[in-house]
Amino acid sequence: NGTIAFDTLTTSDSVKTSTEKSIDTSYIFNGVAKAWVNFDGTGTVSIRDDLNTTSITDNAVSSFTMNITNAMANTNSAPVTAGQRFESSTSYAGKIDANMISSSTVRLLTGYEDTQTGQVPADLDFNHIAVFGDLA
Repeated sequence: NGTIAFDTLTTSDSVKTSTEKSIDTSYIFNGVAKAWVNFDGTGTVSIRDDLNTTSITDNAVSSFTMNITNAMANTNSAPVTAGQRFESSTSYAGKIDANMISSSTVRLLTGYEDTQTGQVPADLDFNHIAVFGDLA
């Protein structure tokens, strides 16, 4: 049981180009989402898959809280979202506003854009949130 430390990952990439490729490990560490979740926000909330997410709290119609297992360093992290709603035989592109309200919680307001009525607050069938930043 020991520690392996390295600054760069290198591969020969012999299958495609026979040329050595490398990437700085700090790019990998700093460039990946530290928490993400894919959940169904209709009916009883259910998480389909996640990383570093404890739970999703259903606050009210179109309002959720993402609870992060290992906290972010601060509230300056960047949540990125996408969503979709199905209604009858129509699919709507979801709209999700996300804000870090603490280092371990993200508040989500969900809805969709209806061409006739405008912005409609609603629970979405598909909610995708990824949080980028530094862990505490």
